[in-house]
Parts: sequence; structure tokens; C-alpha cells
Amino acid sequence: MTAPGQASRRTRVRRLLLLTATVLALAGAAALLPLESARQAVADIGPAGPVAAVLAGALLIASLTPRTAVTLACGALFGAAEGFWCALAAAVLGATVTYLAGHWAGRGVLCARVNSRLARLDGWLAQRGILAVVVVRLLPLAPYGLIGYAYGTTSVRHRDYFLGTFLGAIPSCFSYAVIGAAVVAPGEINPLVYLPATLGMLVSSMAAWHWRRTARRARMSAAPGPAAGAGPDAAPHAGVPAGAGVDPRLAPAGAGIPAPRPCVPTVATATTMV
Repeated sequence: MTAPGQASRRTRVRRLLLLTATVLALAGAAALLPLESARQAVADIGPAGPVAAVLAGALLIASLTPRTAVTLACGALFGAAEGFWCALAAAVLGATVTYLAGHWAGRGVLCARVNSRLARLDGWLAQRGILAVVVVRLLPLAPYGLIGYAYGTTSVRHRDYFLGTFLGAIPSCFSYAVIGAAVVAPGEINPLVYLPATLGMLVSSMAAWHWRRTARRARMSAAPGPAAGAGPDAAPHAGVPAGAGVDPRLAPAGAGIPAPRPCVPTVATATTMV
């Protein structure tokens, strides 16, 4: 009879294998796309062209295609303004698909590793919520879709993930959509288009540096200090048990050594004195 833990582990392995096969199939299909005829295909579709571009962009992101390429293509196909909205919608939709797929395939993987670094990372991400998602999305740490799959295995709340993804995708979508539009119309690009993405990366880098410094201080403050009575400034004979060879009269008050009892003359003593 199979134990429940082994059954759940086998289920996760099967799901991960199925997800991997699906991603590889999407990547193979993306490699066969006729990119040279994309503009003509969008024109043939008509008013539904932006919707088709959003769906195609989301699938490309799910296949681990760099989101930068998707955003540049949206800008080249639809111009700066419309391309920005198409790229943003594709990024959010692709992030949603990858998050749900990662949650379905790898749910509970990090929680099962109670004492591992991954479990501590999971707790750190869940504690910081939206801000952590924004910072991770702003920094080019890994493919956009891969981060979505990884976030699906964490305990980050759905609301924090979706809102943080939306906010974190805005600067780069704007910059790269304008650059993509300028590829079609050279000479119209303005250096200011790099400002949103640059500021986003700067803010996220500062936030990551601040969190790293805060974590280092927390570890230093949590480190155990010297034992009581072991330092040079420790009080002499503090905490020495009674009967350890120390004169009770030399021990400080409250050091755990009973004070000497007062000498009360007894009847025998009084008789002797008389």
C-alpha cells in the first residue's frame, strides 16, 4: 500500500514532467513562428489583431521566450502607445498562466522543506508581499515566465503576485514598446524613454540592498553573546552556587548564595556564658 506522502510526491513529479513537456512544446512552436510575416498577419486579422497579439505574447512568455522580445514586437507592430498596452496585457496574462501552472505542478514543494533555504526564502517573499514581487519583476534576474512558474510554488498570496506583477511590468513595457516603435520609424526615439526602466531597476536594486543589509543586521543581533560571568566586566562570583568554596560574605546580594544566619544565643550558650 502506498503511503500518502509517497503518493503526493509521485503526483508532483508527474505534474512537473507534464509541465516541462508542455513548455518544451511551446518553445518548439515559438521557434517555428514566421516572424517576417507577423505584420501582414496582424493586418489580415483586422481589429482583432491586438487581441491575437496579446494571446500570442502570453504563450511566448509561457514558453520562456524573453519578454523583452515580445514587448519590442508589440511596439513595432502597433506603435508606442497601443504597443505598450498590448505588451502589458501580454505580460500580465503570461505571468498569470505561468503562476497558475507552477501552482498546479509544484504546490507545496517549498513548504515540504521545513528547514531548508527554500523554505526561508518562501517565508521572506510571503512576508514582504507586493513589494517583493515588484522588485523581482523589475530586476532582470531570470526569464519572465520562469519567475512566474517559480512564484507558483511559493505561499505568496495571489493578490500580491498579480498586483506586484502589474506594477513591476509597467516601466519596462513602456520603454521597450517605444524602442520597438522606433525600429519601424527611426529617428523618432527620445532618450527619455529609457528613464522608466532605468528608475525601476535603480529602485529595485536599492530595495534589494536595503533588505540584504537589514537581514545582516538581524543575524548579527540574533547571534548569542558571551555567557554570563565569562567576560572581563562580569561581576565576581555572580551565579556561583552555594558551597562552591566562595566565602558567602564576599558574594553580592541576590547571587544565589544564602546569606549567613544571624547568631541567636541559645539556652545552652546563655548558661555557659553565666
